[in-house]
Amino acid sequence: MSIDSTTPASVPDTGGFTLDDYVLLINDEIGMPLAPEQVAADFDELPDWDSLHLLKLVTALESAIGHKVPVGEILQARSLKEIYELAVSG
Repeated sequence: MSIDSTTPASVPDTGGFTLDDYVLLINDEIGMPLAPEQVAADFDELPDWDSLHLLKLVTALESAIGHKVPVGEILQARSLKEIYELAVSG
């Protein structure tokens, strides 16, 4: 069996909502200044992060991506990147 080198690698479908879009959403809708390199940081490393930001983020995300996000799983996430991955995969 050979591998066709012209076949593109499997890329998760994000529904067109990119990580860059997500960072803009956090900055604009949540009002939390976030640099792209901070997305993968643990919440403990984000000085402005609190539970109110999480509530705002869930609401803004659902509006942006057009479907519910798995809140139970999101509550266990340790970074904004984990939340993004859970939201776009659902």
